Amino acid sequence: MSTGKPPSRRGALTPTLIVVALVVVGFIFFANVWTDVLWYRQLGFIEVFVTENLARIGIFLGGFAVMFLAVFFAIRIAYQSRPVYAPDSEIRDNLNRYQAQLEPVRRVVMVGLPVLFGLFAGSAAASQWQKVLLFFNQEPFGEQDPQFHLDISFYLMTLPFLGFITGFLISVVVIAGIAGILTHYLYGSIRLMERGIFTSRAAQIHIAVAGASFLVLLGINFWLDRYSAVQSNGGRWAGALYTDVNAVIPTKAILAVAAALVAILFIVAAVIGRWRLPVIGTAMLVITSILAGGVYPWVIQQFQVRPSEETLEKEFIQRNIDNTRKAYGLDAIQVNRYDATNTASTGALAPDAQTTANIRLLDPNLISDAFSQLEQYRPYYQFPDALNVDRYEVDGKIQDTVIAVRELNPTNVATNQQGWLNQHVVYTHGYGVVAAKGNKFTVDGKPDFLQSGIPSTGVLGDDSTYQPRIYFGESSPEYSIVGGPDGAPAREQDRPSGREGEGETQYTFEGNGGPNVGTFFNRVLYSIKFQSSDLLLSDGVNAESQVLYDRNPRERVEKVAPYLTVDGNAYPAVVDGRVKWIVDGYTTSQYYPYSQQEQLSNATEDTQTTSGRAVALPNSTVNYIRNSVKATVDAYDGSVTLYAWDDQDPLLKSWQKVFPSSLKPYSEMSGDVMSHVRYPEDLFKVQRQLLGQYHVTDPSSFYKTNDAWSVPADPTVDTDVKQPPFYMSLQMPDQDKPAFQLTSSYIPQIVNGNARNVLYGFLAADSDAGNQAGVKADSYGKLRLLQIPPEIQVPGPGQAQNKFNSDPTVSQALNLLRQGASDVLNGNLLTLPVGGGILYVQPVYLKSTGETSYPTLQRVLVAFGDKVGFAPTLDEALKQLFGGDSGAAAGDSDNNGQTPAEPGAPPAPAGADAKAELKAALDEANAAIKAGQSALAGGDFAGYGEAQKRLSAALDKAVQAEAKIPVAAPEATPAPASSATPEATPSPSPSS
Repeated sequence: MSTGKPPSRRGALTPTLIVVALVVVGFIFFANVWTDVLWYRQLGFIEVFVTENLARIGIFLGGFAVMFLAVFFAIRIAYQSRPVYAPDSEIRDNLNRYQAQLEPVRRVVMVGLPVLFGLFAGSAAASQWQKVLLFFNQEPFGEQDPQFHLDISFYLMTLPFLGFITGFLISVVVIAGIAGILTHYLYGSIRLMERGIFTSRAAQIHIAVAGASFLVLLGINFWLDRYSAVQSNGGRWAGALYTDVNAVIPTKAILAVAAALVAILFIVAAVIGRWRLPVIGTAMLVITSILAGGVYPWVIQQFQVRPSEETLEKEFIQRNIDNTRKAYGLDAIQVNRYDATNTASTGALAPDAQTTANIRLLDPNLISDAFSQLEQYRPYYQFPDALNVDRYEVDGKIQDTVIAVRELNPTNVATNQQGWLNQHVVYTHGYGVVAAKGNKFTVDGKPDFLQSGIPSTGVLGDDSTYQPRIYFGESSPEYSIVGGPDGAPAREQDRPSGREGEGETQYTFEGNGGPNVGTFFNRVLYSIKFQSSDLLLSDGVNAESQVLYDRNPRERVEKVAPYLTVDGNAYPAVVDGRVKWIVDGYTTSQYYPYSQQEQLSNATEDTQTTSGRAVALPNSTVNYIRNSVKATVDAYDGSVTLYAWDDQDPLLKSWQKVFPSSLKPYSEMSGDVMSHVRYPEDLFKVQRQLLGQYHVTDPSSFYKTNDAWSVPADPTVDTDVKQPPFYMSLQMPDQDKPAFQLTSSYIPQIVNGNARNVLYGFLAADSDAGNQAGVKADSYGKLRLLQIPPEIQVPGPGQAQNKFNSDPTVSQALNLLRQGASDVLNGNLLTLPVGGGILYVQPVYLKSTGETSYPTLQRVLVAFGDKVGFAPTLDEALKQLFGGDSGAAAGDSDNNGQTPAEPGAPPAPAGADAKAELKAALDEANAAIKAGQSALAGGDFAGYGEAQKRLSAALDKAVQAEAKIPVAAPEATPAPASSATPEATPSPSPSS
């Protein structure tokens, strides 16, 4: 009797374990969902979470229900209509065995199989929630496509939805049809016999209904394909071309009608029981599809279009040009001819004095180490590898600025200090903004700081005027526990005290930055979310504690605006008494008619993304893009504000109907924020990529591609990757004053890796939105393209870099700088349309060996036409370039006569640089003499006169350099102290 009890216990244990496992899994799922609810609710975007998830759930349930019901009834009807008596046979015996094996679980299978297919179908449908919401909330564009004359919104919001519904229903009909037919076969309604296939009346009706349904949906799909032709990217140009319009679109209509007729034949066959007509009709439909859908268009293309392609495709190329330029915001670009000169005339920069004064010398990609060594202060702070370029008003003037925030780096805490409490309760935030002038540097080549130190001080404010603590940034920890009751001791590591001998200060977060974890229930939920028992048990969590997570500014914007593609570069700005990250968001589509598609990851690739200094955009394809949203993320409390920047974008208007309370009009943007808005980099990179071809608006020239351009490769690196665009204050030829611009240049099209590196174009996007609250400057976003006639042969960036590398004087000077095992680093090569031509400017940095070394700016290279200048300051280099007088003063003119020293190196012997200057001047004089003799021998008196001017200027420089050399024992005499006093900067405390 006792032998029966153990199995009973084991039988009870198994379902208990299953129930417990389901409860645990369910609670973990609940914890993740509810913590998301808490996060969105705290941030004020619960509407986004609820709307998106209700849409997903509703669509999932709809997709599940349709697939479940179709498969369930297909199986059920087939089973109920099975024949009661069937002739015995060997085949029937096999089917009987299958039926016998299936019978014990038949009910489970007949429900479970539809449920399984329903789950797959519902999940697939739910992923299309954006198409569904856009369809039901669409806004018209007010523009029509050139082929069917339908509003553009039909293609972006209606056609994708109809295509999704049609494709989904086709899959339902196919799966349900196959399930029903297999059931009919299993239960004998369909049998394979020697004389053919036997089908019962019920099976025939079932097949007819399934076939007719499939053909009706196929006909609808054929009909929709007519409209999809204008979105095609299969030809040489996007959109419906000659063959599509005259062959493909008409045959799609014929096929749609033919499919509907064959569907009717299937219904007729089900009624009369004769299948010859639908079989013949199906065969004819297949043949017609092959002939009309494939052969006929191929014949038209090969024998009608190819011999006269330029003539026949001209209209459609024009459509492609016009619509591509509209879709990418290139239709309003201003194009001007720029007859650039290659002659560096004396005083040529006088009309561009303001631009010259603002030329940026600090390379934000190279000076991160300098910021770290001079301003990091503690190992647990860090700066990003690439800093950002912005502008601030300083002493009534706009100053280009290289800026970064001092973020937290908790991984750099001593190993024995890296416990959970330190990682998540003590080390919670970074501290302060550090900013330096873009156009100046100190005498010894360091950044000239506008804002620095701990406590934070400078022209941007101090601890009393702005909140310097950085809880939300690009390198913040996964999560931190902050906050506490009034009067409780502070536990967060804040910053060094700033006074010699004093220790670190402590701080308690005072904002509303994350969900509360003071209750036991919430602590349990977040312990599960972060898989941390310490969060549940630690005394570092109190009744007022908040948990901060998802702290990267880009990721926060992506979560609260899931319909946006977010720019890869968020940048910090001190505005309205806070540090705020400014993030650009794009509405995109791949369905704009006649618009060329671009892959975002390829179009935005440059040396910034390949080196990891900027976030690469996703590998998605678009043919429509708008910078529709500007977002700010508060670095202290993480609050996100979305501004509808392009409030005329129909896609954004549609999303505003979906999420009516999540976006604010840009009229509510403060003047401070408005003054730091800039033209986004990734949009600009996509536009410049397209503009390489689509600056040509004549279809004949476009067809020949004889004027296509490419973005030049970055000449400062060895890899063949595109040069990034550069922000700078620049006055374009048609402007009255400089504006903050995003710029790039063009060379002839690169074919098989080869290109003539001469400059063909220069593109600038006006990034000044003004500084009035809620008012966007009319000039903001203006694209200006300077086209340089090919016959002028202006050197491109690659040629300019080659001139720098091959110039004997430059090479000799750089070799001297390399002595002592130091590295010479070429900064970004800036291109500026000034002086009636193209000026290239490249800072040269020197970095000595050693862990604490950092780059210092030592020299500046300039080029104009075939001439090269090279000096310790930009101002001196420009004077060299323009015959002793450039006509304008550069931002570093106060450093003239001062000589930077290699960081960490002993003081240079007095007069060493003066000797180098003397040698360089004598070399220039010698070259001028030879050039004059050569010109005189050839009868070129104009060239001889120019050489004499250069000789005179070189001799003057030689005299000035000689006067600087000390008379007695210069090698043993210490270098005299610089007369210029650099702007005071705080010194790191001895413990840093």
